[in-house]
Amino acid sequence: MYILGISAFFHDSAACLLKYDEVIAAAQEERFTRIKNDESFPVQAITWCLEFAGIRLSEVDHVVFYEKPFLKFERLLETHLAFAPRGLNAFLKSLPVWLKDKLFIKRSINDQLHQIDPLWKKDNAILFADHHQSHAASAFFPSPFHDSVILTVDGVGEWNTTTVCRGTGNHIELLREIRFPHSLGLFYAAFTAYLGFKVNSDEYKVMGLAAYGEPRYTALIYQHLIDVKADGSFLMNMDYFNYCTGLTMTSKKFHRLFNADPRKPEENISQFHQDIACSVQKVTEEIMLLLSKDLYRQYPSDNLCLAGGVALNCVINTEILRHSGFKQIWIQPAAGDAGGALGAAYAVYHQYLGNARIVTGKEDKMKNALLGPLYTEKEVKQALDDQHLSWIKPDNLHNEVARCLAAGKVVGYFNGRMEFGPRALGCRSILADPRNPEMQAILNQKIKFRETFRPFAPAIMEEFVSDYFTAARRSPYMLFVSQTKTNTMPAVTHIDGSARLQTVNAVDHPDFYKLIHAFYQLTGCPLVVNTSFNVMNEPVVCSPQDAIRCFNQTNMDVLAIEGILVYK
Repeated sequence: MYILGISAFFHDSAACLLKYDEVIAAAQEERFTRIKNDESFPVQAITWCLEFAGIRLSEVDHVVFYEKPFLKFERLLETHLAFAPRGLNAFLKSLPVWLKDKLFIKRSINDQLHQIDPLWKKDNAILFADHHQSHAASAFFPSPFHDSVILTVDGVGEWNTTTVCRGTGNHIELLREIRFPHSLGLFYAAFTAYLGFKVNSDEYKVMGLAAYGEPRYTALIYQHLIDVKADGSFLMNMDYFNYCTGLTMTSKKFHRLFNADPRKPEENISQFHQDIACSVQKVTEEIMLLLSKDLYRQYPSDNLCLAGGVALNCVINTEILRHSGFKQIWIQPAAGDAGGALGAAYAVYHQYLGNARIVTGKEDKMKNALLGPLYTEKEVKQALDDQHLSWIKPDNLHNEVARCLAAGKVVGYFNGRMEFGPRALGCRSILADPRNPEMQAILNQKIKFRETFRPFAPAIMEEFVSDYFTAARRSPYMLFVSQTKTNTMPAVTHIDGSARLQTVNAVDHPDFYKLIHAFYQLTGCPLVVNTSFNVMNEPVVCSPQDAIRCFNQTNMDVLAIEGILVYK
């Protein structure tokens, strides 16, 4: 049995293919089109998933979309009626798009699928999952837990912005919800836009910037913008937000409250902007912690699963882990809308079809998120030859890469299957020596071409994590932070002494472990800098051609690609 899950038409379009309950393949459309956060129908992602599985689309048993468009259109209509006559221009601008495309998604999906495989009949049934059901399923069903509380928090799906569910076996039960327009994800996104960053893309920049500021505006935020109850539920004062009726996130009243207009993207970042980032991060942390503490009291369980875009905030995740009461937390590594494709497929398999769920209690089903395309040595050599690049095939790639890193070189590392989700985990990564105090600036300014305040992550051999980090835990998906114990790794230490670490072991990620181990044997340092193989505003590289292009256009020193080395 094959189930194809699809997410599309908002941001982070993706496709996922299940064979029974095994994730065979999953990828975001942006990796193929090279359009960051691509929202278009994931034709190339679907095509690749099918090719990887060696099947035709007509052999797929069920196709499922990750949300319900009619309910979303209902929200659009009711929201504009509630705020009328405000927002008429925004409504008139969005209505034709809905009437032409989004409202008739079923027909559009079938037409697109028929183009992929003419044997796919245009009137074949398409299933639709609820948006937050897809998030909850993506968090619980691949998790190692038999039972768990499930918290999903994002901008908005159809109506829900926050849901609490209980997962047991193959069943998920909705317990509580918070509905639009009151949304913690949109609250954070509004500040993201106010700070001059891109919504649904740059929220992690706000998280990184927050460490440079002081929470000077938290009282003002609580007093005017958001009313938070003891259980973490909240109501937003919509006078300050414009996303219900306008084409912007914040209103003029919001700008007057902070006595400043929104920052333009090209403007310098001031202490005010740093303090705003710190304040919204602090308030969001406190709300999420209230929510999770109340869930632990009301629905006693050792386990918590998280999904939705807010679950990618690793600082918040760490606070929940430390202070909520839950002993174990599992977070979907593709927690945003891309993961909705996977969750929708799992919802069909377990909830719609009623298939049993086998849980080991130890391992999740995400295969270290290494679910994307891989390429052969022959394909790599052809791509290198096409660009007239000289290359060598060393006897021991890992030892040679370790020597390059120890010599201060920056290495683009491309090996095996591409990661699913926003994090590079050692297959599409840029690597460097964490001991070099100048490396953070080198990577930001000469390789990634991005803001100087952005931190980098350490990838560390799992057995050494407690030697270098406080309150450390297993973190294969780079979704928690920890304070550093030593000043010997300045390139991966944020200004507040924290690091967003990735733990690597020989069983789950053998190739990357061998590389770090080779660096450890050479230097005595069991970790490397790991950042995504891309430059700012571009998706992570997917193909050898993408990697070569990025290598040529940056000041990277070495390209290590499927066992082959290219020196610049």
